[in-house]
Order: sequence, then structure tokens, then C-alpha cells
Amino acid sequence: MRISVIITTYNNPDWLEKALWGYAAQDDRDFDVLIADDGSTESTRERIDYMRKETGLTIDHVWHEDKGFRKCMILNKAIKASSADYLLFTDGDCVPRRDFIAIHRRFARPGCFLSGGYFKLPLDVSKAISPEDIRSNCIFDTQWLIKAGIPPCWKMARFLLNEVQANIFTRLTTTLSTFNGMNSSVWRDDALQVNGFDERMEYGGLDREFGLRLVNAGIRPVNIRYYAICHHLDHGRGYKRPEILQQNRHIRRETTRTGIAWTPYGIQRDDSVHHHA
Repeated sequence: MRISVIITTYNNPDWLEKALWGYAAQDDRDFDVLIADDGSTESTRERIDYMRKETGLTIDHVWHEDKGFRKCMILNKAIKASSADYLLFTDGDCVPRRDFIAIHRRFARPGCFLSGGYFKLPLDVSKAISPEDIRSNCIFDTQWLIKAGIPPCWKMARFLLNEVQANIFTRLTTTLSTFNGMNSSVWRDDALQVNGFDERMEYGGLDREFGLRLVNAGIRPVNIRYYAICHHLDHGRGYKRPEILQQNRHIRRETTRTGIAWTPYGIQRDDSVHHHA
């Protein structure tokens, strides 16, 4: 099973570099990386070139011009560009634990997509993490996190769970198994079956809407939040707008109400509908 890791990014090469160090440290190295770049400047391209040389990772850079928040469009371009059987979606501000790829590969099964979560790090800790910290995997040690200044909390339990405990936590969780853009995976054929992401949507729940259509197509979500572990590096969100969030909620409600699996605003264009630039 060939895996492509699709990493979204926009003008944050420092965080993207940390994410890529996490993939360089994976136990399972049988994957390639596709950077889905929503219009970053030249510094991101230069950093990707640098990381190719430093890590030996196979990294393709899928880029389009910056015309505002067009994450769905660049994700669709990345899906089309991939030739892998299986796609793991994450963000350029998420650093994976060393077993991240291996866990997604292990739980992948026909007719399912995988739903994971993340652990949010504060800004000072996000900045302080070095490539060596990531390579050694110490950032996923609870003692390291506490020493770095993060107060102990129940969410840290996920770093300590053995197989049996992770299974129990998974059975007990009340968190919905949605498609989460920072830690979810799906067969490429299934992503194509629903025509990818809805390009009308900007920031706020666009990945969840994709997941709703997968479910409508009969693809079942599987919760792996206590197995597939990654850290989220802190940053601002200047692109978060109330009117867009409202529009996105409306689209998600319509997807649920109508039970549609295919979006005409996706990878394959339906010329009879109006497409947003």
C-alpha cells in the first residue's frame, strides 16, 4: 500500500520544517510527501528544497498563486497529483510522533477512513522545539512537556497508553469520528468517488464536510485518536471570518440533509455550476 502524506501550508516555513522533521523521523519510511501550498512566497519553496536535501524525504510541492484562502482547491490539486493508493491528510503546523505513518497504515481498511486528533502546544513551546527534539521524539514524553511548562492535564494520558488502554479509551470516547484535516486518512479512490473537497468552502469545517460526503458514500469513519499522535504548533488565524463560518455551516447542513456524496464544486468541474475563483 503506497501512502502519500498531503501537508497543507501557507507562509509558515518554520512550522513546516518542524512538521517535515517529524516525517523524517518515522519508523515506517515507505511514503512520499505532497506539500499542498495555498500560495506561499519563495521562502517556503526554498525551505522545502533545503528539507529535501537534509532529510532524504521524497517531497513534491503543489503550489498555486495566492488569491485568498483556497485550501480546498490546492487539496484537490494534490489529490490529483498523487499516484499513491492511500492519502494521509495533515497540516504544516502538525508534528507527528514516530509511529504516525505506521499507525495509519495498520488501521487502514477498505470502506473506511481514519479519524485522529492532536495535542495543542502553546506558542512558546512551539517555538522552542528543535529538530533534535523532534528526531529524538522526546516531545511526546509527558515529563518533557511538563518540564517545558505545560501544566499536567488529562489529555496527556494519550502519550502513556499501551495497546489495551488505547483500545478502552477509543471505545469510551464520546468524540465524533469526523474527517479532521490535521490527522485523517482515506483511500485515494474514495476521495475521488466523492470528487474531493468542496471549493466553495473557506476556513472552518471544510474537512468535516468532505467527511460527511464520504459517510454518505458508505465510507465508515474509524477513530484512531488514541493511537495516531501528533502535536499542533500554535499560530494566529487571520483568515477566520464569521460570515464564511456561517456559509460553511450552511453547506454542511445541506450535505447532511440531502445525503449527497458528490460535490459539483470539486476535482472534476461541472460547467453548469458557478465556481468561485
